[in-house]
Amino acid sequence: MKDQFTLIVRCGEVALKGLNKPYFERMLADRIRKVTKAYEGISVVRSEGLIFVRGGAHHDVEKVMADISKVFGVASISPAMEVESDMEKIGEAAVEFMLDLIERKGVKTFKVEAKRADKSFPVKSPDIGRQIGAKVLIGCKVLKVDVHKPEAMLFIDVRKDRTYIFEQKLSGFGGLPLGTNGKGLVLLSGGIDSPVAAWMMAKRGMLIEALHFHSYPYTSERAQEKVEDLARIVAGYTGNFNLHVINLLPIQEAIVANCPEEETTLLVRRFMMKIAERVAKDRSCMMLITGENLGQVASQTAEALVVTDQAVTMPVMRPLIAMDKVEIMDRARDIGTYETSILPYEDCCTVFLPKHPKTKPKLEAILASESLLDGETLIEKALESREVVRIQPTL
Repeated sequence: MKDQFTLIVRCGEVALKGLNKPYFERMLADRIRKVTKAYEGISVVRSEGLIFVRGGAHHDVEKVMADISKVFGVASISPAMEVESDMEKIGEAAVEFMLDLIERKGVKTFKVEAKRADKSFPVKSPDIGRQIGAKVLIGCKVLKVDVHKPEAMLFIDVRKDRTYIFEQKLSGFGGLPLGTNGKGLVLLSGGIDSPVAAWMMAKRGMLIEALHFHSYPYTSERAQEKVEDLARIVAGYTGNFNLHVINLLPIQEAIVANCPEEETTLLVRRFMMKIAERVAKDRSCMMLITGENLGQVASQTAEALVVTDQAVTMPVMRPLIAMDKVEIMDRARDIGTYETSILPYEDCCTVFLPKHPKTKPKLEAILASESLLDGETLIEKALESREVVRIQPTL
C-alpha cells in the first residue's frame, strides 16, 4: 500500500538457535525497536521466524533500513508489498510491483521465485511462480523472463494471512543480538585495530564498555577527541556506552626511571591490563577485549602476549588475533572507523617507545623489573584520574 511500508527482517544465525530461538528473536526485535524508536509510528512484530517493521509513507524508508542493517543479528532486510494471500490479489499486486520497478530501474528481464511458507495454501510453490510470472508478462508488456541472469528477482512469500512481494535484499552484518552474551571492557586506542575488535565482540552479542589511556601533556586533547569520535561510530552499532579515560603518564615515567628500557612497552602493557581489570570488575564486565594481532608489533609476539596475560586473572578476548592487517583495514572501512583511525594524532603507546623492544620476554625477568615499582600505589593513582564519558552514536 502506498500510504505505508513493510520491511521483512531476516534473523540469520538466530534462526539456528533451536529451543533458545524465541529468546534470541525477542532480543533482536527489542534491539530493532530501540533503533527505530525515533521514528514515530513504526511497529516491530515477530511472526513465523521473521520480524516485520511497518511504518507510514512519510518515513525515510532508506534511512530506516540503514539503521536496522546495523543491528547485530539482522541477516537481511527487504522492503515488501503486503497483500492478502489470494492468487488473484497476489497477481494484481505483482503486476503493480513490477510496473513500479520498470519505472524506477528500467528493468527488462525478471525471474519469479515463490515460497509457500503456509503449506495449507492450495497452490504449490512452483505453480505459484508460473502463474504469477504469466500474469506479470501479460500486465508488463516490456518484460521478458530470464531464468539465468534476470535484471530483477520477483520474490513471492506466501504466509498464513498475508503474502509478501519483494525484490531487494539489503544485507545486514548478521551475528547475535546485543545483550545475549554478557558484557566486556575493550581497551580502545586511537588506532585501526581496537575499534574493529570492539565491533566484532559486539557482533557476537556482547555489550561493551571502553577504556582509553592517555599521557597528557605528551598526548593532546585532540587525540582523546579522536578516540571519542571513534567510540561514537562504534556506538552506531552497539548503542550508548561508557568510555573510561585514565592518565597513564605517571606509570610510564616510573617505568622509564626504574626499569630496563627494552622492557618498557611490556611493563606498560601489563599495568594497562591490571588497571583495565579493576575497571572491568567495577563495571560488572566479564572479560577484557583488545585489538592485538599476533606478531604485528613487538608487544604482540606469542611470548609477549603470554607475559601480558599473566598480569590478570580475567579472560582476555582478542578477536583480531589471526587476521592480517589488510583484513583489519578492510573491516574498519566497512564499519566506518578507518578514516578517523588514520588521523595523525598520537596515543599513549607512542610515548617513551624503546629503541629495541623485547620481543621474546621471560616472565621471571619482567616480574623482577616490576618488583622495582610500587605497583599498587601507581595503579590506585591512575584509577583516581579516571573520567567517564557517555558515548552516544554519531547522528
